[in-house]
Amino acid sequence: MTGQSEQEPGVIAHRRVLGLDVGAKRIGLAVSDPLGITAQGLETVQRRNKRLDFEALAKIIKKFDVAEIVVGYPLRMSGTGGSGADKMQRFAEELRQRFQLPVHLWDERLTSAQANRLLRETNMSIKRRGEVVDQMAAVLILQSWMDARQSADAR
Repeated sequence: MTGQSEQEPGVIAHRRVLGLDVGAKRIGLAVSDPLGITAQGLETVQRRNKRLDFEALAKIIKKFDVAEIVVGYPLRMSGTGGSGADKMQRFAEELRQRFQLPVHLWDERLTSAQANRLLRETNMSIKRRGEVVDQMAAVLILQSWMDARQSADAR
C-alpha cells in the first residue's frame, strides 16, 4: 500500500459543489455528491452575524472538501436585477475573497415557490416545512446549476 487512495481505473475523483440559498435570517445549504450529479440538502444555517455565518460556511467547505460554490441569484421575473441581486453579488465576492474558490451566481427565480409546492405535497407539518424550505431551495438551485453544466458539457 502506497498511502495514496486507490480508486477504479478511469474513475475521476471530483470535489463537491456547495449550493446556497441566502436569506436575511437563514442560509439554506446543499452539497453535491462527489461526482457532481445529485444535490443533497444540509442543515440550514441560522444567520447571526457575518463572522459567525462565514465560520459556519468554512466548516462545511472543509468537511465536504468543496471546490466550487453556487449562490442563488434573486432576479426579478423580468430577468433584471434589483437590490437583492446587488446584495448577492457582494456576498458572492466576499465568498471568493474569503475561501479562494470559484463562486457562481445562479438564477433562483421560483425556487422558493417550487420548494414550498414540493413540501406541501408531503405529509410534513407546516412548522417542519418552514424549517426545511431553505434547504430544499438550495437543493433546487444546486441541482439546476449542475444539470445546466452537465448539459453544456455534453454539447
